[in-house]
Amino acid sequence: MRIMGLDFGSKTVGVAISDPLLITAQGIEIIRRKEENKLRQTLARIEQLILEYEVTEIVLGYPKNMNDSEGERIEKTKEFADKLTRRTGLPVAFWDERLTTVAADRAMMDAGIRRENRKEHVDKLAAVFILQGYLDYRKNQADRQEQE
Repeated sequence: MRIMGLDFGSKTVGVAISDPLLITAQGIEIIRRKEENKLRQTLARIEQLILEYEVTEIVLGYPKNMNDSEGERIEKTKEFADKLTRRTGLPVAFWDERLTTVAADRAMMDAGIRRENRKEHVDKLAAVFILQGYLDYRKNQADRQEQE
């Protein structure tokens, strides 16, 4: 059993996968497309990865604005989530993705990755931050229930 984390953007989808024990998230790839609304190949690739990694749940970054309002990207993200659910039959959970791209960029800067090379990896690393946040939350909830 694994969980897939996705950072859905206008032309890319960063993909991360949990380990089988649901402790850590690893970035695996960035799916790129030429046009924003051309999702068929993107969905087909996600479906392949789901089968390859035996994924049972998907976590999708939820792009709220910094002031907690919901903008235009939210609607596109919800539509993408609906398409994912219909195509894969898997549950899709939303996870607040505010600042994940900033955190990913900062982590690469700290690792000494040159600015021109960061764009190549930022979406995949943002997917890792989304999934890791979700995994940590699940673990904390389980730990809290055990203590009660």
